[in-house]
Amino acid sequence: MKTALITGIDRGIGRALAEKFLAEGYAVIGTSLSGEINLTHQNLSVYQLDLSSPKNIASCVQSISQNTKGIDILINNAGILLDKEETKVIVDKLRKTLEVNLIGTIDFTERLVSSINAGGHIVNISSTAGSLEYAGEAKSHYPYHYPDYKISKAALNMYARTLALRMKEKNIIVSSVHPGWVRTEIGGECADVSPEEAAEEIFKTAISRPETGQFWFKGEKLPW
Repeated sequence: MKTALITGIDRGIGRALAEKFLAEGYAVIGTSLSGEINLTHQNLSVYQLDLSSPKNIASCVQSISQNTKGIDILINNAGILLDKEETKVIVDKLRKTLEVNLIGTIDFTERLVSSINAGGHIVNISSTAGSLEYAGEAKSHYPYHYPDYKISKAALNMYARTLALRMKEKNIIVSSVHPGWVRTEIGGECADVSPEEAAEEIFKTAISRPETGQFWFKGEKLPW
């Protein structure tokens, strides 16, 4: 049985991903901020993870490493959006956003790299909000909004690129994935994609062997 580790499975895309992988016969290791989730399955284990806490990240990874023989797919899904209504950078919010969406995610991933099996896949849930090409007014519905979130996702995309180069010798694929405009706490109720629909497409990418170090949406490359 293959194992998928998915962060932030208590709601939204993460919850839908956990349900999808379990339905497809995977063992799922999930994390949530509280360490709890209203979902039980014989092949599901849940750990408490606060990506803003280096100490907690280290403790979580240690617990996971002690209780698993290896990870085939890592999906870095957990993230925050603190500046949805902002049109300029708010430094305090930027620091908090980067701590979770970028630094904490990188810390978590780097500590887990040795536990990822050869032939594995690391998937970072990103966003076209982090695309430099799409940052222009003509490419974005909200060209001036949530700059802190956009900065965090652009930086996360660069991490995927640099990590992909390192992981080639271990035959581990690294991908960034845009989930679409999804009906979650971040995407809002007017979004046109359900978490289940997003999870279906992310699952397809995660179990495949695409070109490493690329940015994907529904199997198509996106511009950085």
